[in-house]
Amino acid sequence: MIEIRTITSEKELEKFIDFRTELYKDDPCAVPYLFMSEREDLDRKKNPAFKFCEAEYYMAYRDGKIVGRIAAIINHRANETWQRKSVRFGYFDFIDDREVSRALIEKVMDYGRQRGMEDIIGPMGFIDLDREGMLVEGFDVMATMHANHNFPYYKDHMEALGFTKDNDWVQDLVTVPDKVPEKFEKIANMISKRYNLHARKMTKREAYTGMGRKLFQIMNKCYEGLYEYAELDDEHIDYLVKNYIAFADMNLITLIVDGDKDDEMVGFGVTFPSFSKALRRTKNGKLFPFGWFHLLRTLLFHDTDTVDLLIIGVLPEYRAKGANAILFNDLIRWYNKYHFKQALTLAMMETNDGVLSAWQYLDSRTVKRLRSYKKEL
Repeated sequence: MIEIRTITSEKELEKFIDFRTELYKDDPCAVPYLFMSEREDLDRKKNPAFKFCEAEYYMAYRDGKIVGRIAAIINHRANETWQRKSVRFGYFDFIDDREVSRALIEKVMDYGRQRGMEDIIGPMGFIDLDREGMLVEGFDVMATMHANHNFPYYKDHMEALGFTKDNDWVQDLVTVPDKVPEKFEKIANMISKRYNLHARKMTKREAYTGMGRKLFQIMNKCYEGLYEYAELDDEHIDYLVKNYIAFADMNLITLIVDGDKDDEMVGFGVTFPSFSKALRRTKNGKLFPFGWFHLLRTLLFHDTDTVDLLIIGVLPEYRAKGANAILFNDLIRWYNKYHFKQALTLAMMETNDGVLSAWQYLDSRTVKRLRSYKKEL
């Protein structure tokens, strides 16, 4: 018999986070998520998403042993934006037992019905920058801390539970060329001269004193209209600046500025060295006692051949001018300096041709597909 318990204490929340790490400890492609980041995101007092979200967390037990977990989330801002009444499920992990997955999903469905929701969607987090989508292709590719990774049987469970596809994202693996492709460089230079656009870096001080906020304000404009996206307010933007910049190598963040508008920022690319191998060397994704050393080594000495392309945004009017070329013309040079051999893209909507076309001058292939599901309550 399956028992579903609501998380009510700090100790239970730690078990909720640790369950996934234990479940995937023997999966050679899985990585533990950073524990302190997971803990902060789930904390109602620390995550500013709780200004417009409500949530409950559950764990499934059999014979006193944890066999699954799930979060029920309602993002009222997204529901208002998209004119729907959806309860989200996220942080969904379970053993290969359909009694377990069904009990967890039904708990979230009940949570949604009690609050007047009409459908259930997921896996999704609190906001669009959280991990979203269930892995349905690419199980043999190394995971990252920024995207969901799960066993192949998850998909079968979702279909058995009567869920259907709501949206798909893909991730491409891009070979970093030994130098900027001549055609790419030529286009970047032409666009730079024609429109007076330039690449520049920002310091951490600049990031904390306004430019970081501007970056996410541009993201709001770029992501408007994308699946389930809801605009971030200044408080949440400041939270993201603090969390992203704390681990950033500023050389791997490139801005595009318009010289005709006093170097106003019009686009950006935020990339990080892959922490996947470093996280696998930590104890359950925890920084202490020695986990910090492995992450710091990756950050300072780029002890990886892979770079993660996390967030890319160029204002539509500048994207139409080809400003993306300026972005990658700069980033590729830094990737070469750091000896990165490949780049894993952010999860891109399969219908977002504007983003997908960014890799047309580079050697790339789709290696992962993630899917969100839906079902009426």
